[in-house]
Amino acid sequence: MPLRDQLRSGLVIPAHPLALTANRKLDERRQRALTRYYLAAGAGGLAVGVHTTQFTIRDPKIALLEPVLALAIEEARARDVVKIAGVCGKLTQAMTEAQLAARVGYDAVLLSLADLRDAAIPKLLDHARAIAGVIPIMGFYLQPAVGGRTLSYEFWCQFLEIENVVAIKIAPFNRYQTLEVVRALAQSGRAGEIALYTGNDDNILLDLLTSFDLGAERVRIVGGLLGHWAVWTKTAVTHLALAKSNAVTPNSLTLAAQITDANAALFDPAHQFHGCISGIHEILRRQGLLAGRWCLDPEEELSAGQSKEIDRVCRAYPHLQDDAFVKEHLDEWFR
Repeated sequence: MPLRDQLRSGLVIPAHPLALTANRKLDERRQRALTRYYLAAGAGGLAVGVHTTQFTIRDPKIALLEPVLALAIEEARARDVVKIAGVCGKLTQAMTEAQLAARVGYDAVLLSLADLRDAAIPKLLDHARAIAGVIPIMGFYLQPAVGGRTLSYEFWCQFLEIENVVAIKIAPFNRYQTLEVVRALAQSGRAGEIALYTGNDDNILLDLLTSFDLGAERVRIVGGLLGHWAVWTKTAVTHLALAKSNAVTPNSLTLAAQITDANAALFDPAHQFHGCISGIHEILRRQGLLAGRWCLDPEEELSAGQSKEIDRVCRAYPHLQDDAFVKEHLDEWFR
């Protein structure tokens, strides 16, 4: 299926974590097991080299970007899933990463503009056009609290004119800004070509349940590219199916609030998201997929009280979890 059609069909795309040993070296066996888990759970794509994979993999002293990208491609090669690589940095770095992604076999890149926070809009657009000349791009509206910048409705209107844009991940954690991206696509004339994906961890299911009619073409946010979906992925697949069924009920709205509450425990907004990667790792550790919570930065750990919050949501929402599925298949994923 062509890439645009795959993306517009609506996919669960987990943001892939990084499996490390206790001495903070790549744990290749567990890295492969994670990819196998996502594929077995029904994910329609993988996003690798993104924030959840830890940006420090790009440090020349660590040099894990290419190995980690390659491992996911090896595991997914025989599967009809969309492979997305994270691309960041200023133009020289971003071009090098985009060329690497294309060479290794990725279908598209998630383009971060976080390192161009002070650049004028024309420079941002030129940057995006340059990367789109190498490989299809997924735009990324990243919230300012974690390194992004406010991007205007006018920016998104011009961004959507770039021919090789295939999707946008909307993650400003702000309803007004989310609606500006939706409205820009609705009025662009390209709603049949470009897919919208949620990255709004505070509003995942509501984004997916909503049909947006903002005075132009009606559009949907069709899927998600989320760190939150790096855990309990099998259940996330059922949630996306619920959204596609258009079955908006009081129960689905209750479920949406429960997902947001669970996300707060994992992503640690109470401490400006300091423990977000560790929170993901903690769930995967409890399930046996990871050996520990270790991040490349030893300072990156759970925040005070976060473990108790994770305990609370695990007790409160067993229906959000997929522990039985993981337990059933864990041995085969480690083969």
